[in-house]
Amino acid sequence: MNYWLMKSEPDDVSVDDALAAPNSTVAWTGVRNFQARNFMRNEMKIGDGVLFYHSSCAEPGIVGIARVVSESYPDPTQFDPKSRYYDAASKRDHPRWMLVDVQVTRKIPNITLAEMRQRPELAEMRVLRKGNRLSITPVDKEHWDALTKGTA
Repeated sequence: MNYWLMKSEPDDVSVDDALAAPNSTVAWTGVRNFQARNFMRNEMKIGDGVLFYHSSCAEPGIVGIARVVSESYPDPTQFDPKSRYYDAASKRDHPRWMLVDVQVTRKIPNITLAEMRQRPELAEMRVLRKGNRLSITPVDKEHWDALTKGTA
């Protein structure tokens, strides 16, 4: 099993939006970074753990625990000219952008970015590295365990 941190702007899709969706599941649309896309396309597997992270908000942080519930498939927003994620260069027979479905299993009290930075056991977490802007990052098992312990 792999573990991931996936960032979502709460104005787009919040943990509450995901919980309110059918089966508490949302398609992770709009990823337009090749490395993040490659994580979804090549490495994510059904059952992988996800830290649901709110970004671009007053208090960025981990707000939910989720899991990957689909294999990757083409992101339909890339083909929709009305979508802000439209990509004219992407073709249906050769899609550029992929997504996975993510199911939130529980909401947790926000573990803020500031709180994570204060925890020595999380010092090597990719999301805490200077200059990291990726919307999807791998999470080591020891970091997953440290962050999810006591959140059940």
